[in-house]
Amino acid sequence: MTKQEFVGRVAQKSGLSQREAAKAVDAFLESVTDALKTGEAITFTGFGKFSTAERKAREGVNPRNPGQKVQIAAARVPKFSAGSALKSAVKGS
Repeated sequence: MTKQEFVGRVAQKSGLSQREAAKAVDAFLESVTDALKTGEAITFTGFGKFSTAERKAREGVNPRNPGQKVQIAAARVPKFSAGSALKSAVKGS
């Protein structure tokens, strides 16, 4: 599903116009991004939790030259943990 298809579904379920639904989806995505940038976690009970995790520096392999080792820097990455209601809904379908 593309973002535009998702906006259409939000508009249909909420009774908003396409333009209003697009603004709402953009505001949601921007709010989640801003919170994760500052290291905050966002929890939607039953749906899931958005957070960040620290990935340690490690050694990897260059895919074009498998004999060459490459250092991969440490990074902070986004993480999503599904909630029990979401897991049950997906499992039951």
